[in-house]
Amino acid sequence: MQSISILGSTGSIGVSTLDVVARHPDRYRVYALSAHSRVAELAQQCARFRPQVAVVGSAEAAAELQALLQADDIGTAVAYGPQALCEIAAAPGCDMVMAAIVGAAGLASTLAAARAGKKILLANKEALVISGQLLMDAVAAHGASLLPIDSEHNAIFQCLPAGYSRAMAAHGVEKILLTASGGPFLTRDVGTLDRVTVEEAVAHPKWVMGRKISVDSATMMNKGLEVIEAHWLFGAPADKIEVVIHPQSVIHSMVSYADGSVLAQLGNPDMRTPIANALAYPERIASGVAPLDLAQIAQLSFSQPDYQRFPCLKLAYDALRAGGTLAAILNAANEVAVQAFLDRRIGFGRIAPLIDQVMSAIPNRQADDIDALLEQDRQARTYAETLISQ
Repeated sequence: MQSISILGSTGSIGVSTLDVVARHPDRYRVYALSAHSRVAELAQQCARFRPQVAVVGSAEAAAELQALLQADDIGTAVAYGPQALCEIAAAPGCDMVMAAIVGAAGLASTLAAARAGKKILLANKEALVISGQLLMDAVAAHGASLLPIDSEHNAIFQCLPAGYSRAMAAHGVEKILLTASGGPFLTRDVGTLDRVTVEEAVAHPKWVMGRKISVDSATMMNKGLEVIEAHWLFGAPADKIEVVIHPQSVIHSMVSYADGSVLAQLGNPDMRTPIANALAYPERIASGVAPLDLAQIAQLSFSQPDYQRFPCLKLAYDALRAGGTLAAILNAANEVAVQAFLDRRIGFGRIAPLIDQVMSAIPNRQADDIDALLEQDRQARTYAETLISQ
């Protein structure tokens, strides 16, 4: 029996994780759950899974959750704040951690899990984007394991040889091929993208996701962040990571080998597949996902991304090639820009130019600790807000 802490349990990844866990009560139990402010949903999850600890974002949310749990006689302890997240990620009673808090807010708890030597199921791509070297060093130094949950990176993980050591040449790996659906605006007239509404941007054609990541998919910043993530996970330089548009979202990613072979992982677009793979690795368990019917799909198509349509993808490649803290600056500016778009403070077409302005204005530095990285993150956010307010 393995125990798991799920950070971000009321989000789409957290809900899918609990679905897979519930299918295997003989294998897994929930040690802790966390949500920032969705107290009612978290209380319902506590009632069903009976974790030892539940963590929320504020004292007010903690009081509200405590009242709900006491009313139903649920003995889950309640805590709040960033330090409590780190504690449930590093707790001795927890074997593995689902890191599914969106954005920079998930960084500290993911690092805490790594420093405690946990098995980390990484759904928070920003942890690697912001602090790739720091996180990978912590994983290596403390004997933790890092299993990717993004469907693309999990697919690459499945296509790489067992014992892959982040050295491409040593394993005959020629290239990483990251597939991308292209989002909702793949064929829309580029000249009309300035008029994209929030409702259009969050309506992904293939995946059911949160609002922020749906906008990232529409701009392809999501894929850009995945390029940076792939660099850290698999030891691949920028010129060995290729993005391929694949609208059907059936092939989740591929690995090209020196002998000319290309291995691909296929499946229906459902996050329970990579979650089940990572939970049970190296075993395979049922995920609840329907089997793939290739005859029904009939056709798979591919194309190259267009940087005029998707300038955010180019910005991410630029950040990866530059190194230093530029990826952290990129991520911070993107988070602020996307939230401003969702709040209807800026238009869709302003997201990429705003990120570009922030990347040009904030000095790119070397940072070897979390405080320095978070300071770069803070400066980028402050400047992005200044630009939005002008």
